[in-house]
Amino acid sequence: MLTPKQRAQLRSLAVDLPEITQVGKGGIGPSLIASVDEALETKELIKLKALENSGLGSREAGQEIADAVSADLVAAVGRTFILYRESKKLKPEKRIKLV
Repeated sequence: MLTPKQRAQLRSLAVDLPEITQVGKGGIGPSLIASVDEALETKELIKLKALENSGLGSREAGQEIADAVSADLVAAVGRTFILYRESKKLKPEKRIKLV
């Protein structure tokens, strides 16, 4: 569980991140979950987008994906949402240091 201060820190770090993938009309499937899981393990903080034709809002899609990969939904603004999960693969010096 993230504190409000940690969420603010992660939101500020995510400003310049590109969206790594999109939730499209195919919805949230096993391949999307697998790619998000892998991205979180290598990057810890990722930004995604829920397209209008997905039938899901950003908060709804973000929470569903976060639950599936054991991550935290940091924020959902417009169609974009941010996920965070501490990596077990990254070296300690490369990990995000939360306040």
